Amino acid sequence: MSTRTIQNLQIGKVKEDPNQPRKTFREESLKELALSIKTYGVLQPITVRKTKEGYTIVMGNRRYRASKMAGKKTVPAIVREFKDDQIMEVQIIENLQRKDVEPIEEAEAISYLKEKHKPEEIAKRIGRTVQFVYSRLKLAQLIDGFRTYVTEGKLSISLAVAVSAFPAEEQQMMLEAIDGNFYPQRLEQLVKRQMCDLEQAPFDISNPKLVAKAGACTKCPFNAANQGNLFGEGKKLCTKSSCFQLKKQKSFIVALKRAKKEGMLFIPRIYSHDRDSEEKALILAQIEKEGLEIILKDRVDVLEKPTAPTLESVKQENRWYNYSEDEFVELFEQAKEQFKLDSEAFDSAEQSGFSKSLLFNPDSYKCTEVYAKVNEVKEKNTKALSLDERKMDDCTPEEQIIKIKGKEIRKKHIENNRLFVELANVVKEADYINNAMELSEDEIIAFCFSIYNNNVSYHLKNEVYKNLFGEDEQQDNETVLDTFKSNFDIQTFHKLVRYMIVSQLHFGESNHINNLTNASFYNAVKIPFNSEIEEIEKVYAEREKKRETRMNERIEELEGKSKELVA
Repeated sequence: MSTRTIQNLQIGKVKEDPNQPRKTFREESLKELALSIKTYGVLQPITVRKTKEGYTIVMGNRRYRASKMAGKKTVPAIVREFKDDQIMEVQIIENLQRKDVEPIEEAEAISYLKEKHKPEEIAKRIGRTVQFVYSRLKLAQLIDGFRTYVTEGKLSISLAVAVSAFPAEEQQMMLEAIDGNFYPQRLEQLVKRQMCDLEQAPFDISNPKLVAKAGACTKCPFNAANQGNLFGEGKKLCTKSSCFQLKKQKSFIVALKRAKKEGMLFIPRIYSHDRDSEEKALILAQIEKEGLEIILKDRVDVLEKPTAPTLESVKQENRWYNYSEDEFVELFEQAKEQFKLDSEAFDSAEQSGFSKSLLFNPDSYKCTEVYAKVNEVKEKNTKALSLDERKMDDCTPEEQIIKIKGKEIRKKHIENNRLFVELANVVKEADYINNAMELSEDEIIAFCFSIYNNNVSYHLKNEVYKNLFGEDEQQDNETVLDTFKSNFDIQTFHKLVRYMIVSQLHFGESNHINNLTNASFYNAVKIPFNSEIEEIEKVYAEREKKRETRMNERIEELEGKSKELVA
């Protein structure tokens, strides 16, 4: 390299490098720099290399552009020699040390450096943390559709990194789900649904043979813990939900085969009243396919291995009660006695007619070894069964139509409740409680119904006080009251009302349209969350339309059969 002598070069002989990784220059910032150059000149020379046509900028594009904007005829420069394979790396490192780098350009630049350097070395060179480098390497894998939202400032970097942790095909599915109507809360929900917690997996994540093609989750690149600790604290999160679901299903099959091989009862935690839901019907069909008897949970007595209590577990279980330390100790002694009795019953289970069994959770797909005993159930006379109890094949076409319509009503109830849960989560995540707007009439009505239909628990009251005033729940009434008076204003009242409205929501299987508390909440949030509600309702309306089309086709077919029978 040549000596670093500063030369004043004719600005017309200096050209920008077309391969320069920096593409974004803020116009306002350039104008400010141009004004400074007019007054004080270029304080730091640019760096160039000699070419046949003149000089090409290696470092200093911004100073060069501002000098031209300021009307300068020359620009101070240091002429240096560079090998071709050095230039890009030098330019990248120089750009990455700035504070105003466009995130996507930053991600692509760091991705380029990774071809030659380890993330730890890159972090040292650009003065950033290793985790920052890993997050930008992941951001470089963001698909174009989401990159646009980042560039426009609509998508935060943290959420963009979370999206980029997924394979391209799953990112595309999320993008299509948004369908051009971008809302951060909606995208956050999609990310949470697709992200699977490996710590709660129903299978051994270190087993490389469960799905041989995928290998062990502990070494998988789609495990967030192997992607540079993207989400902190070494969280083991699967970002390829299709693979997670495949392993989950495979673990279910493995459990069924084990039960069959070892002559164990296989008991799904499914009850008679909910066996017809689509998800649970598929599980029961798989059990039957493997040649095992279907034994519903309400047909058996189950003994699960008891867990030894600790003083801390007793305190946690009774945390809502204002017990003294001596009372907790007494409860702990009682828990130990009960544990002893439960352990004796579990150890002598086989002598009591119980047999080794597998208890299967249809929600988590986890299997637990238990002892179970089937209760005697007399066979029912099919002809004496009610219409609801009879199988579809045992019904006449007219009866099948009635059953189909009845199921559709129940399905609507379930779908309405799911829609409501989804909406409520959007509202909660959008910090509805801290909304500074005046209470609407619907919100006041919702508040009144909430008080009318619900009792506020001791725990909830303390949580409200702590949330609003930062007071410890052990404060005496007089202190809490004084604090409330000194801090109270109309915004505090609004927060309290909205806190109670959200806290009293019911997420059971009931149809929210027929629940006054939930229905009033639904109306209350239609104004502040109008666009989000319209988006969610649109999805559910399309589902309902498809179901009704299928239902009508089936009814038409059954009506035709009925006419044939009459004829």
